[in-house]
Amino acid sequence: MTHDTGPVGRRRLSAELRRDEVTSVKPLELFFDLVFVLGFTQCTALMVEHPTWDGIGQAMLVLAMLWWAWAGYAWLTSVIDPEEGAVRIAFFAAMAGLLVVALCVPEAFDERGFEFAIAYGIVRAAHIALFLLASRDDPGLRRSISGYAISSALGVGLLIGASPLDGLGQAALWVLALALDWGGPAIITTASWRLVPAHFAERHNLVIILALGESIVALGVGATGDLTAGVVAAAVLGIGLASALWWVYFDVVALVTERRLTRAEPGSARNALARDSYTYLHYPMVAGIILAAFGLEQTLAHVDEHLHTVPAFALLGGVAIYLLAHVALRLRNAHSVNPQRLLLALVLIALWPLALEISALATVAGVNLLLWAMIMYETTGYGESRYRLRHGLEIDQA
Repeated sequence: MTHDTGPVGRRRLSAELRRDEVTSVKPLELFFDLVFVLGFTQCTALMVEHPTWDGIGQAMLVLAMLWWAWAGYAWLTSVIDPEEGAVRIAFFAAMAGLLVVALCVPEAFDERGFEFAIAYGIVRAAHIALFLLASRDDPGLRRSISGYAISSALGVGLLIGASPLDGLGQAALWVLALALDWGGPAIITTASWRLVPAHFAERHNLVIILALGESIVALGVGATGDLTAGVVAAAVLGIGLASALWWVYFDVVALVTERRLTRAEPGSARNALARDSYTYLHYPMVAGIILAAFGLEQTLAHVDEHLHTVPAFALLGGVAIYLLAHVALRLRNAHSVNPQRLLLALVLIALWPLALEISALATVAGVNLLLWAMIMYETTGYGESRYRLRHGLEIDQA
């Protein structure tokens, strides 16, 4: 038997760059993303366990960390094929690290803070190592990744330093770690970055689906008592709310955003658009969905009662944050404002005091009514242009 020691054999152990024509998300990427579903669920569990302002703040900080790790791998898999060579083994190892991260989430600010930071650091280190391997023939990309590695290492170091602390000191170090991590790509030149636009957009579309799936899981978690008429009604309204959030993004916005990215000038312009539209602005969408999921869970658990202050904010404010992210997305892409989404977001925030007086079921029904009314208004307003856009005939503003 002969052993393959030539170029093909070496390539099996290396990273293979993604070809431009290969745009679909690979099965391994979907498998990898499943760990983040657990992470999203754990963020909701953290808020359920601590239904306070501190609990919401902690969950959003953890979610931001998880999001940044996921976004890094989304950029990575737009450069390399995750299913070729030893890369798939590295992805399996990263999944194991992410599982440990997710398991630590409910107590990331308590006794499992150190374990969270170490596991998170391993996940980030694997990402950087794979990116350096992928950039072996691109000095510009390697320099960018080297700068990104420094900000990532500093962020992980701050998380480790925050683990024995509590209160404001701990929160301050977490915020500083996020500022360093998130701020790195904003100041590092984007000229040498690489991405496959359709693939990059599809990855983010799928993560929105994963977040919406968490809202469905929250409905099941909340319905732990008797299956009364109120619980059934709340569950149905919860599905209605999740469906409305899906429609708001996938009916037009996802299509327009992808096409703008595809048609952007390759290089700095396209890369900056991808960074702003997807890496930065999709986080508040996911955060809004997770907050709303917590509000839905509390609704199912207390159907006949009014929501307390924090869960009421999570439900109404979560949907408002989701809508405001869409407003910011359009402003970044089309340099215009979607007035109905901005108005509805402000209305939902203004209705927060009312939610403290009426039943949780009535609150969810009211949010559904407002969202679906806006959807009907927008769909009617799009007219023929919506059909042409959805069938690849024309690009319109979202």
